[in-house]
Amino acid sequence: MPLVAGVDSSTQSCKVLIVDAATGATVREGRAPHPEGTAVDPAAWWAAFIAAVDEAGGLADVDAIAVGGQQHGLVALDAEGRVVRDALLWNDTRSAGAAADLVAEVGAAALAARSGSVPVASFTATKLRWMRDHEPHLVPTIAAVALPHDWLTWRLRGYGPLGESPLGPQLEQLVTDRSDASGTGYWSPTSGEYDLELFALALGRPAREADPHAAPNDDAVILPRVFQPTESTMVDAANSALRGSRAGVLVGPGAGDNAAAAFGLGTGPGDVVISIGTSGTVFAVSPEPVIDESGTVAGFADAAGDYLPLIATLNAARVLDSVAGLLGVDHDGLADLALAAEPGAGGVVLLPYFEGERTPNLPDATASLSGLTLASTTRENLARAAIEGMLCGLADGLDAIARHGLQPRRLLLVGGAARSRAVPAIASAVLGLPVVVPEPGEYVARGAARQAAGVLLGARPEWPLALHASVEHPPQPHVRAAFAAAFARSGH
Repeated sequence: MPLVAGVDSSTQSCKVLIVDAATGATVREGRAPHPEGTAVDPAAWWAAFIAAVDEAGGLADVDAIAVGGQQHGLVALDAEGRVVRDALLWNDTRSAGAAADLVAEVGAAALAARSGSVPVASFTATKLRWMRDHEPHLVPTIAAVALPHDWLTWRLRGYGPLGESPLGPQLEQLVTDRSDASGTGYWSPTSGEYDLELFALALGRPAREADPHAAPNDDAVILPRVFQPTESTMVDAANSALRGSRAGVLVGPGAGDNAAAAFGLGTGPGDVVISIGTSGTVFAVSPEPVIDESGTVAGFADAAGDYLPLIATLNAARVLDSVAGLLGVDHDGLADLALAAEPGAGGVVLLPYFEGERTPNLPDATASLSGLTLASTTRENLARAAIEGMLCGLADGLDAIARHGLQPRRLLLVGGAARSRAVPAIASAVLGLPVVVPEPGEYVARGAARQAAGVLLGARPEWPLALHASVEHPPQPHVRAAFAAAFARSGH
């Protein structure tokens, strides 16, 4: 029974699954928290990874591993492999102005054609431009730029800061995958290559793809080699920080978190995944690249060789956290209240932009509540409005993806909020489609484990998907109409 490990290094925590490569059965697992904030020292990710591996019983019997991770973040390294500044995460919106500058300089249509997406503050390219404009003293010290999952893959293989890792920096050993590279803003899913001109426009420095055999070039910033889904490398040195780690373990290219989740769910034609966690995402697998000049849909690559058109919202499960706290209930209590209200929440509408927003691109927006009357201001309606408002934002994203020729037939609802009794039922009514809820699981880590199994076994395994619930309710178009009217009145 060969075992593989899948890692999910997310915004909030690190999860490690040890999985039977043949059947997909989870053998054991571990987790550890990440610090809060939108700028984090990557050393915290490494510490959490070590703790999660230890809780999972170590890696002594694991033959292959792959890492799924939060997309877009910026990890800038110097020549000694040390981070130049705390990593800027996907949800750090300080680079909103930099994103607008890049769009103004290149044009939205040209950026979509060249990189698959019109960048917003989440994208790595915008964070590089922000560094160029606000921390110019750091720009000359940058020797390599990686994404969070690239950096963690590099560390577990035995590389890292000079004097802290068995093999030292060796920046030429940085690798990434198509899905995560496609979220940088300077890699093209269509051509499968870096657009080095876009990188230079962002940072003001030239760059090149990592190559272990390349002649040194002190001026060019190193970017990770982009591996195909079936390519692999290996752990190059036993790492004493990881209990049971050994050299020679195969390492898959990994993936961005949403691509890893899609791979872990085994999505097929007509499936649309809605993930409601720290962020909200809507994505579907497409056989062809998707280019959306409006910037609503990001034309990412997936973890299996196809494409993953995606919309993302900044305001998802934490909207429910906030309203549940306001009402003095836990999530079960919030569900009970919401299900006791009528669809449409008596006319109460929540625009849930508590942390600004990415889709639509409103980095400085705030939340607003409208439609309140003496009759409608009830705890039940407030709970229902919170769930409906969060889902209406995701519904607009589903419409945007469908406009690119994809024909959704069912929704797979995942993430912490999928476990609510209320969210799946309300989602079916708001989005007008059957909703399937897989059994609760760590699907990003499972997707990474499935990738690891593929590189180990030589073929992608087909693992069964266990379902928790399936619901279908009549569409309630008046809910979305009220949300659209409230949005129009807000002046955003």
